[in-house]
Amino acid sequence: MILKKLLTTAVVSSLAVSLFAGEKLTGAGATFPAPVYYDWAYSYKKATGHKVNYQSIGSGGGIEQASKRTVDFGASDEPLKSAKLDKEKLYQFPAVIGSIVLVHNVAGIPDEALKLSNTNVADIYLGKITKWNDPKIVADNPSLNLPNENITVVRRSDGSGTTYNFSYFLSAVSSDWKSKVGTGKSLDWPVGVGGKGNEGVTNLVKQTPNSIGYVENAYKISNKLSGATIQTASGKWVTAREENFKASAANANWELDKHFYYILSLQKGDHSYPIVAATFILLPKEKTETNSLVVDFYNHSFENGDKSASKLGYVPLPTETKNLIRQYWKQNKLTN
Repeated sequence: MILKKLLTTAVVSSLAVSLFAGEKLTGAGATFPAPVYYDWAYSYKKATGHKVNYQSIGSGGGIEQASKRTVDFGASDEPLKSAKLDKEKLYQFPAVIGSIVLVHNVAGIPDEALKLSNTNVADIYLGKITKWNDPKIVADNPSLNLPNENITVVRRSDGSGTTYNFSYFLSAVSSDWKSKVGTGKSLDWPVGVGGKGNEGVTNLVKQTPNSIGYVENAYKISNKLSGATIQTASGKWVTAREENFKASAANANWELDKHFYYILSLQKGDHSYPIVAATFILLPKEKTETNSLVVDFYNHSFENGDKSASKLGYVPLPTETKNLIRQYWKQNKLTN
């Protein structure tokens, strides 16, 4: 019930806690996986009596706090390359896979009915398409009654791994976006109003008629938002559904020596949803004791949390990937 309330109201809160004889295990970062981390923390406490505090502040904040050692673990939807990890003395591993969905608030247009080509998505966020009944949108939606209304573009206002993966996708499908805006956690946005976190974007879309925004699929599901149908890398229309997320996730090529660095956007296949991303955990190398506690939490979640992850709209890591992560933990002496 606590999780349901958090999700339906899109209110960010942390699960206050202490762990083992008064010690505190704290993490902070990406809003993208926050719903499933809250659920996993609740289940972990119920099963073990141990509590975990996760603060949903955005990937930029997660990287910063892990680097500054102000938390026991950071979380980021932007994977860090080996050079950055070495510089900050961090370990990195994926925890779960999610997807970024284009949600809208257009009266009379139900979920999955609206088709937005990948180039049209880019042009909306570039400010080149400003009306819902623009001929480019109408051409793909001849049966929809699209209004003659301005599109209110909603985007993130904070440093965001969701933004990193969304802008990576836009840079790949639009040379105009790539040259004018590019890829990053924080951008010089051409248009739009900003919301903090996936929660903030969700709330703005819900409250603003004729708006569009990008959020992790869990926020779409829990807030009963309508999502657009977009295109695979090969141009096929594809909906935001679990089987299509899994089709993309199946292509991941994880490598231990790269600390699992991998971008999942625009995978091959006629059913591969194009904006899929793993979210990552960052551990300070020298925090041996707390690292073993963080690993225990995520190992418990890997063993017991797949059902809840799927229910919330995420894609659990495959068994072989979890075993590879366990090998990484052992290799780097992250377990007792």
